[in-house]
Amino acid sequence: MTATGPTSTAPGVVDVVALGESMVTFLPSVPGRLADVPSFDRAIGGAESNVACVLAAAGHSVRWVGRVGADGFGDHLVEAIGAYGVDVSAVRRDPDRPTGVYFRTAGDRATDAHEVAYYRAGSAASAMSARNMDLDAIRSGRVLHLSGITPALSADCLALMRELTARRPGRPLVSFDVNHRPGLWRGHDDGSRVLLELARGADIVFVGEDEAWGLGGAEAVRAALAEPELLVVKQGATGATAFHRTTGADGTKAHHVTSVPALTVDVVAAVGAGDAFAAGFLSATLRDLPVRERLRHGHLMAAAALTVPGDLAAPPARDHADRLAALDDDAWGTLRLGPGWTQAGERAEEEVRTP
Repeated sequence: MTATGPTSTAPGVVDVVALGESMVTFLPSVPGRLADVPSFDRAIGGAESNVACVLAAAGHSVRWVGRVGADGFGDHLVEAIGAYGVDVSAVRRDPDRPTGVYFRTAGDRATDAHEVAYYRAGSAASAMSARNMDLDAIRSGRVLHLSGITPALSADCLALMRELTARRPGRPLVSFDVNHRPGLWRGHDDGSRVLLELARGADIVFVGEDEAWGLGGAEAVRAALAEPELLVVKQGATGATAFHRTTGADGTKAHHVTSVPALTVDVVAAVGAGDAFAAGFLSATLRDLPVRERLRHGHLMAAAALTVPGDLAAPPARDHADRLAALDDDAWGTLRLGPGWTQAGERAEEEVRTP
């Protein structure tokens, strides 16, 4: 599967459009409970804008579409995301609703000690709808990247997502990261059903095995989600499996399963890896690389995120990533990446060593 849709020569068309809420993130200056942290550093956070920033840093033309308040935090988000080279011209400013913010602890998100305090209820992004967003700008990419966070924000956001995932001729390639956040669906018993419905309308779907509707294993996920041409089931430290279809010259469909093990990584902070994986996979999709290489580029981008303290990391140079993605299976299996690996450049071969 390649990125189809409007050609890149049309005015205003970009490689990827990412739509979703971005928030100002406050990161603790020291480890510990939120109640004990004396000060915080300001950053940006948002699954879709993270993907946009990584793709722009990797050399793609990217547009982020969202809605922020007409406030200082909104100014910061637009400026910070734009500084990555992302087109923010279609971001709408809301004079009546604030920009969302959140605070989190420094620890691993997977542990019980991790705390997150969201202040996003009634945010500007929660007012996104098909009526007040620029649908032409949203559909102006070769790929439209969405996530399961947006439909949880409001009924209007859900209606917008249903509009964008409806299968219509001429639409861009739709990428959907399930991103099931149970906390956002409190009080809504149908959250899992809604995410499955939206995923069925997408062309490329990313879903973690641990968030896949309580199904056991990648094969079961594919059985429940047969519609997307390409389904990527992320399996944590094990790796990722892609289910994909190809069409022969005679119109017959062939079904394929491709698995790539995860890399050994010296983790600095376990944040941002899922968004980086999606960005790496989409970058390789835009370049029409084989599915095996797309998965490997996803793992490499995830490794870049895991080896820095924050959500966003500078990606490796394209030729560096291509060399690593082209390793044979034995060399890939012994590759170990630690802090600073993205700057290794021509020394990439030195990183291939037994953990």
